[in-house]
Amino acid sequence: MIYNAGKYDIAIIGAGHAGCEAALAAARLGCTAVIFTLNMDSVANMPCNPSIGGTAKGHLVREIDALGGEMGKAADATLIQSRMLNKAKGPAVHSLRAQIDRRAYQEEMKQRLESQENLDLKQAEVTRIIFENGEVKGVETHTGARYECCCAIICSGTYLRGRIIIGDVNYPGGPDGMFPANELSASLIKEGISLMRFKTGTPSRVHKDSLDYSLMEEQKGDEPIVPFSFETKGIEIEQESCFLTYTNEETHGVIRENLHRSPLFSGDIDGVGPRYCPSIEDKVVRFSDKPRHQIFIEPMGRKTREMYVQGMSSSLPEDVQEKMLRTIKGLENVRTMRSAYAIEYDCIDPLQLKPSLEFKEKPGLFSAGQSNGSSGYEEAGAQGLIAGINAAMKIKNREPLVLKRSEAYTGVLIDDLVTKGTNEPYRMMTSRSEYRLLLRQDNADIRLTDKGHEVGLINEERYRDFLQKKEFIKKELDRLKKKVYKPTEVNPLLTEQGQDEVVSGITAEAVLKRPGITYDMLRGIDDDMPKGNNSTDEAIEVECKYEGYLKKQIQLVERFEKNEGLKLNPDLEYAKINGLRIEARQKLDKIKPLSVGQASRISGVSPSDINVLLIYLEQKRRGLNE
Repeated sequence: MIYNAGKYDIAIIGAGHAGCEAALAAARLGCTAVIFTLNMDSVANMPCNPSIGGTAKGHLVREIDALGGEMGKAADATLIQSRMLNKAKGPAVHSLRAQIDRRAYQEEMKQRLESQENLDLKQAEVTRIIFENGEVKGVETHTGARYECCCAIICSGTYLRGRIIIGDVNYPGGPDGMFPANELSASLIKEGISLMRFKTGTPSRVHKDSLDYSLMEEQKGDEPIVPFSFETKGIEIEQESCFLTYTNEETHGVIRENLHRSPLFSGDIDGVGPRYCPSIEDKVVRFSDKPRHQIFIEPMGRKTREMYVQGMSSSLPEDVQEKMLRTIKGLENVRTMRSAYAIEYDCIDPLQLKPSLEFKEKPGLFSAGQSNGSSGYEEAGAQGLIAGINAAMKIKNREPLVLKRSEAYTGVLIDDLVTKGTNEPYRMMTSRSEYRLLLRQDNADIRLTDKGHEVGLINEERYRDFLQKKEFIKKELDRLKKKVYKPTEVNPLLTEQGQDEVVSGITAEAVLKRPGITYDMLRGIDDDMPKGNNSTDEAIEVECKYEGYLKKQIQLVERFEKNEGLKLNPDLEYAKINGLRIEARQKLDKIKPLSVGQASRISGVSPSDINVLLIYLEQKRRGLNE
């Protein structure tokens, strides 16, 4: 029996990291929204690693925050350890990573959903999206409830037809022992939506008291703690330690002896797994020359004895898992609390989406997160935020927010998915960005806060503080160019740092550009330096030291923008353009790029095809002018 259960502007299917950001954004932008979860205890769950951030992922969290999203704030409120990765490298790859109290994070995010005006949180399985004349009109649940809506956002994570695999044992299931969502896939296929089958995995969880930490390397957090959110003023907590150990030849021997029992190699797993986060058995086979692999032992929270064995994801049988764990230093007497497992799931082919994350052929239907073929909480959160914003923009008849590759890692992430597609779970990496020196995590607010304010997610008080920070940095950079130090003022500092002394006056900017000289060091010789903070100090130092490189990247962006500015009609008939190769015609017709720049990034479209397209556009322009 179908019954009418209510009417909303937007329905969000799934309350993981994508769904939470989408729902909060939509509701805060004035739309009525309902978000569905299969189980209230799985809201904002971290079924894999209990951490937020990491290489490139920390950039995404900062961008979510700069646009007005929630992940960074929730992480700051619940972290138990924080570290800045890649500090020995350049600022482009500095990435914040925090170990999170998993249950506290879930409670924090769930409470934010429950407290949000315009938003209802409901436990139910959505089994069908209702369309009329190709447009979204509502959703139905497994209990027969029908909710009217104008937009729906699929944020199904790894739940669609989820299958858990441990050795030769497999059964329908979602992550962490939750139920799968078994019916929505069929409904999507019936509507002509193409699905893919992917796989991911997670390691064992082991009892804290069964480990010998004296045989491992302790990894402490950084002091002071650097927050994710630009609104967090400071974090003072007692940090938990993580520990580092390694696999060895005995571990690898156990794995090799049991490869015939691995569903990964026996053919029992159909889904494609993540190349950049392989299982331990896959690592041993692919990197057979390596004598060991890093294993990090990480706490799951302050009020649990569970520890996460990062680096040991596996789908081997339980008895093999136990045997290989006990070969590792510090884990000889390990007691497993949750076995490692692989999970297969359905996701959509992201080539069906516009850069706004709306389906090209299904007006009002959006998709975000792992349902788009990506992996990771941060990638999901970033997409969820954009999907939630753009669903609200559609309701309000406003232009969608589409971030360029030159503006944000979030722009790179979405552009890669909707333009190139993916044949494996997509993971964000700094190497994917052509402009990573411009897209640093420290300047995410400078890059994106204006956009968050324009959309409506950044309030006036925060925006005012942002403008003041921006002006402060500009004024100080200008002052450094003009401030001149006498040799007697600056030479003691230069000598102390092993630098050549100067015989005449030198600008503060020139001193700061020298290797090994930090902005903070200038405080001892410069009485005119204004009092800033860690955030402004870092921005000033990076902008000054890397000025030449930044200018070169800006020039590259300007050239890039030329092709991005050449718009393409989505209804352009590529089959009628003489000179385009058959493969290019097929790819262009399928993806329907919005610009020549996007067309040039499509796999299978060559530079010669782009030249043909440019000639066609020029001929058409001349014909219209005649």
